[in-house]
Parts: sequence; structure tokens; C-alpha cells
Amino acid sequence: MKVTAIISQELIEEAMELSKADTITEPLKVALISYIRSQKVKQIGASIVSEPLEFKYSAQELRDLNR
Repeated sequence: MKVTAIISQELIEEAMELSKADTITEPLKVALISYIRSQKVKQIGASIVSEPLEFKYSAQELRDLNR
């Protein structure tokens, strides 16, 4: 998919330098993937806060089951 975006030259150059990329596309893909992952982690964190995990067994019960 082709996209036209207005991004400062300095930002593109720094992203390319840090990622050691040969093309503009490579650091943009990395940035988008990183952003998506961080947002998913935030969503998972929010869902855990709103609905905490519940454990069926205590630590001692698990130890006893594993013996």
C-alpha cells in the first residue's frame, strides 16, 4: 500500500540512522510495529487492572499438588 505522509526530513534521517536502514520504508515499519505492540500491552494492562487475575489454588496447595 502506498501512503503519502508529511514527516520532517530530520525525523526520517534520524530513524534511518538509528535503524541502519537503507530505505525510508524500513524504519517506518519498525516504528508502526513498535507502536502497535506498545498499545496492545497498554490494553492488556488496563484489562488486568479492571479485571484482576484470580488464582484457583494457593501457593501451598500448588506445592502439595506437585509432590
